[in-house]
Order: sequence, then C-alpha cells, then structure tokens
Amino acid sequence: MGKVTSLKTQKMSSMSLSTLMGLALTAVLSMLLITNAHAGSHPQLVINAQDVQDMRVAIKLPGQFQDKFVAQQRDVDAQILQQIDVPIPKDGGGGITHERHKANYKLMYNAGVLYQLTQDKKYANYVKEMLFEYAKMYPTLPLHPKRKSRNEGKLFWQGLNEAVWLVYTIQGYDFIYDALTSKERKVIEQGIIRPVALFLSQESPHTFNKVHNHGTWATAAVGMTGYVIDEQDWVEKALYDLEKSGKGGFLKQLDELFSPQGYYNEGPYYQRYALMPFVTFAKAIEVNEPQRKIFEYRDGVLLKAIDTTIQLSYNGLFFPINDAIKDKGIDTIELVNGVTIAYGLTKNAGLLDIAQRQNNIILTGDGLKVAQGIAAGKTKPYVFKTLALGDGKNADQGALVIMRKQDKHQQALVFKATAQGLGHGHFDKLSWLFFDHGNEIVSDYGAARYLNIEAKYGGRYLPENKSYAHQTVAHNTLVVDQTSHFKGITKVGNRNHPTLLFFAQQAQGTVSAAMIDTAYQGVEFTRTMGLINVPSLSKPLAIDIVEARSSKEHQYDLPLHYKGQLIETNFAITTSLNQLSSLGNANGYQHLWLKGRAAPTTPLMQITWLNDNGQFYSHSSVSSNNTQVLFTQLGANDPNFNLRQESAFILRTDGAKNHRVLSVLESHGEYNPSKEFTVSARTMVKDLSYQKTDGNHLIELTLNDGKHYLLAIKSDDKSPTTFIFKGQNYSAKQRFKLFDLTAQ
Repeated sequence: MGKVTSLKTQKMSSMSLSTLMGLALTAVLSMLLITNAHAGSHPQLVINAQDVQDMRVAIKLPGQFQDKFVAQQRDVDAQILQQIDVPIPKDGGGGITHERHKANYKLMYNAGVLYQLTQDKKYANYVKEMLFEYAKMYPTLPLHPKRKSRNEGKLFWQGLNEAVWLVYTIQGYDFIYDALTSKERKVIEQGIIRPVALFLSQESPHTFNKVHNHGTWATAAVGMTGYVIDEQDWVEKALYDLEKSGKGGFLKQLDELFSPQGYYNEGPYYQRYALMPFVTFAKAIEVNEPQRKIFEYRDGVLLKAIDTTIQLSYNGLFFPINDAIKDKGIDTIELVNGVTIAYGLTKNAGLLDIAQRQNNIILTGDGLKVAQGIAAGKTKPYVFKTLALGDGKNADQGALVIMRKQDKHQQALVFKATAQGLGHGHFDKLSWLFFDHGNEIVSDYGAARYLNIEAKYGGRYLPENKSYAHQTVAHNTLVVDQTSHFKGITKVGNRNHPTLLFFAQQAQGTVSAAMIDTAYQGVEFTRTMGLINVPSLSKPLAIDIVEARSSKEHQYDLPLHYKGQLIETNFAITTSLNQLSSLGNANGYQHLWLKGRAAPTTPLMQITWLNDNGQFYSHSSVSSNNTQVLFTQLGANDPNFNLRQESAFILRTDGAKNHRVLSVLESHGEYNPSKEFTVSARTMVKDLSYQKTDGNHLIELTLNDGKHYLLAIKSDDKSPTTFIFKGQNYSAKQRFKLFDLTAQ
C-alpha cells in the first residue's frame, strides 16, 4: 500500500516550494472569486438579479404571473395600511402572538418581493420599519414562556418556528438590502438578524447539529443568512455542523434523512414540511455557489425527493401515515416551492400538471418559468406510479409500497413496511391503507392533533396521540397479546425495521411481501399484499396474507379500520345494546368501545360496508385457527372528546402459536340515494380457500357468477416453478400468476 501512495508523494516533492505556494495561492484566490461571485449583489437567494429583470417584464403582460402579482400587491397594500404589530411573545402554536409573528415574516417576504418588482420604496420602508421593531424587542426577550422540549425559542414556543421565521425574514431583508443605508443595515443586523442566527446555531447546538427536520430548518436559516450578510463561515457551519466536522449539518441531513429514491424517514407529512428548507437553501446554494452542484448531490436526491413527495399522495392528499394531519396535500406551499424550483431546473413538463393542480404561481424566477410553460401549452400529464420506495439512507430499512390501478376508479393500496420514522413514527409495522374512487376506504388515523387551534390543547399533539394514534391497534396490522410493536418504545423501534422480501409488478397486477421478527419477542410475522386484476371483476381485488410464527401461544388481533356504514355480515353479531365497555386497559385498547362480537361458524367470514363515495366494499377472510370478530368504535376513555368516532373490526384468535389469515377486499356496486337505485350491493366472492405448499401461496377463489380462479404467489426465490393443486400440475415462472380454473 505504501508503494502505491508514495508515487504521488514523489511527484509532489519534485516541485519547488515556491511552485507549490503559487499553486495554493491561485487555488485560494480562485475559490474566493467563485465564493464571492454574488457577494454584495442583492437579491441573492431564491431570487437573483436576472430573475428580477425577467419578472419586471412579465408583470406588465397579461397572464397567470401578472394575476399573481396583482393579487399579492392588493393583499400587501391592504396589510401595510395597518399599524405594525410586533407583540411580546406569550402564546403557543395558534395563539394570537404566535400567529402575528408568522404573519409578519410572510408579510416582510411578500413586501420585499414587491419592492424588487416595482421599486416602490413604500414596500422597502415597511419591511425596514418592521425589522427595526424586531431589533428593539429581540435582544430583550427571554426564552418563550410556553417553550416546549429542548428546542425552545424566543419569538416562538419552539426554535423550529424561530428558524422558519428567519428563512422567510432573511429573504425579505435580502430584497430590501440595497434600499437601506449602512447605518440602517447595522441596526437590523445587530439587533435581530445576527442574534436570531446565533441563537439558532451557537446557542442551540443540540438542534442545529441534529439530523432531524428541526435541524434542517435551522441550518437553512443560518446558511442563507450567511450568504446575505457575507458570513461565509456560517454557510460552512450550516453545511457541515458547528465544528465543520461533517457529523451534522445540511449535507449530513441529505445523507441520512432521505433514501436514494428520495423517501423521507418521517413519512410524507413531514417530508413535505422538511422539503421547504431543503429546496430553499439548496436554491440559495445554487445561486451563490453553483460549483457545489447541490442538486446533483447523492445522484440528485433532492429532485427525487420532490417527485417522491408528489407520489406519496392520492387525490391531492398525502397518505396519512405516522403523525399526519389528514387534510394536507400537494397544494401545500412547501411542495409548491419544490415543484416550482424543480421545474426551473429540469423543465419536466409533468411538473406543470402538478403546478396546475396546485393553482398557486409564486413570484420567483422559477415561478415565472412555470407560468410561461403552462401558457405555452407545455403541460403533460403527471404519471402516478406503482413503486416500492426504499426506506433508510441505503434503502435497506424496508419500503413504502404503493400499488396503483390507473383507471376511472383510481385505486391505490399502500403497504407500509417502513422503518419507525423517529419520534413522529407510529408502531404500525406492515400496516396498509386502501383508496378508491377518490376516498380513503381502509384508513389510518394519522395524528391526534388540531393544528394551531389553541383551544384544543394549545394546538399541540393531543395526549391521545401517544395513547391511541401511535399504538398498533390504531392501525391495520397484527397486534400480539394486546401490546404494541416494540412495546411502544420509540428508541427500540428506531433500531429495528422490516425487511422487504420482494416487490413484483406484472400485467396481472402487483404483489409485495415483507417480514419483521423484532416487533415482538419470539414472534415473526410476514405479510404478503397484492392488487390483482381478476378478469370477471370490474376492479382489482386487494389480497392480504398475514402469517405469524412463534414457539409459544399468543393472542393474535388483526384490526381493520374502515370508512363507511356497516351493511351486512354472513354471521350473527351479539351487539351491546344498553351499555358499552372498553376493549382493554392500555396500548390503545382503552380507547375502543366494544360494540359487538361474533363467533362465525363457517370458515369464510364476510363483512360489507358502504363508503360515502357510494361504493360497497366486502372483506372476505379465512383463518387457520378459530377466530372471533370484534366490532369497535373509537371514543372510550376520552373525557375531552379529542378522538374522532371511527369504526373497526378485529379478527381475534386466542391461544395459537402459528397463525395465518387470508383476506380479500372487493370493491363493488353502487348506491345512489339521489336517483334511488342500488346496484350489486352484495359481494361476488362465493368461496375462498388458502394453502401453502413448498413456499407457494395458493389462493382459490370462487365467484357467484361461476368463475373459478387460482392465484399462486411464490413466497421466495427458492419456491418451485411447478406445483400440484387438487391433482393438477401447474407451472408459474413469474413471482405470481392467476389461473382461470372455470373450464376445469
């Protein structure tokens, strides 16, 4: 090894000392010239001088960009007539002072943009006067009176909001920089800009150096500030952490928080939130230091993350996994910015389709490109795909599998075989959701929180977020002995993850499988899910095989949370008519009212419900052990009515070591109360059976119209390509195959 490396050393030693010093000086001067190419040129973050020139022309021409300019000018003009209000912070999220400071940073940003586009000093003066007020107040502030956790703020209850404030405000300051005197800049920078940046960095190292969305916002805020006030050292600290070690900082977050496909560890709700500082700071880096090629970092992981965020949605809303507010969708401002910046870089015409759905042109150079692209008719349909998004920085911590049927019904099955997702993750390994006709059919609760409604627990996550929403029984996955995965301990969950066994997409549909043996001690469970096209059915069947293996006996619960009204079952239910009791005492069970129970006497168990979309859904299942069916409603032990009233049924088996459940979900029929007709309200599934032979899952399906099918799925690559079923030989080289047995 020494001989190999010594060759370079020998070459270097042959150079004179003066030559080496000359080369070094040239390199340093070149870097300084590159680094400072934009120093003193404002604006210099997401919008640059050329953008301003182009936008000044565009606002004089009819079109979407001019419309946005006129609307924003009208809004800002109305707001700046009001007295500047910079109140002493006292409220938590959603409170009056909290919301005022949020409104202020948005107003400073928007007014700053208008100053650049119109050169009307009234906008610059307004931003200046507001910053003067902050410069007076901020140095006097203690930590926020309602601060939460270690990530405390001064203007806001948490440092996260402080960082968001600075991300917007530093851009507003950048816009008016050239309209200020050096004395005015000194007042603003020493009174508010520098103190906030230092508070977020040197005074909050536990957040700034952390690989987490809070750290992303903090590094973005400080790094962008460094560019504007010519503190390159701050930029380096933002990129590499306070010690410039590379153990933290913006680049480490890009390394750790995204998979190679751009899937964010905490799930789609927090992916869209973290996207804003990622793309905003990256754009600022691109403008100031294009030689870093930030959008090419990790094979373009940021651009992939923008696209993946779109893919993590259905009918405009994000999949509500982990701590998710269910109303958040692709029109959120964070993704608007992401799509806009991505289009400016790539000119991907499919992004124009998303931009049109977002219906929100932003006043930036990239926003102008989006408006011009749409006006020129360059839009192409965005393609939502069937795909498996690997989790973890190396895509080796499971995956989020999305199976789609792209037709007029727009079905989507989401198989959640991902890692824990840090503190915002739920204990729901191998859970699933199902969507059809624009609606959520098999549902996930998401987060128990009324965001920014101060009257509801200060707008924070409700206690029930931990006691119910995080717990395994709140999801559509296996619960063993009425305890949650990893005993509900996040640190344990973060150390363990499922293994994606396979993902296969063929003409007949899509099938995927995953397993985990660490959610419960001594229990391994595997789930195989598919969306299969059955020729005689108008829509695909969702296939679900759950297998649990243990050397000891356990209680196995398999919940399914459904959206809609129960219509019928093929078994009798004993219903609680006069008095309800909770299903358990802990792990989320304490929040479930037990409304009824059944002990089916036939192997096939069928439950049908009607969704608000006017479609019927039938869940047919068979089990390897005797199974009870428990019908529940959410709301027990909820003194403040914090939880939504949602329905579920649970397939329960007691005293079993190994357990297996096969289920199929069928979408069928239509109910139209306006026109007073009902079509195909009953399931087409007449019979269902299952066996596993030499690693092959064999599912026999008989329909009411006489059609008869066999679905064979290989559980692993070692499964034989030929097998015998009911005395007949079959061959299937693919991962799965659907055989039509009707004529046999």
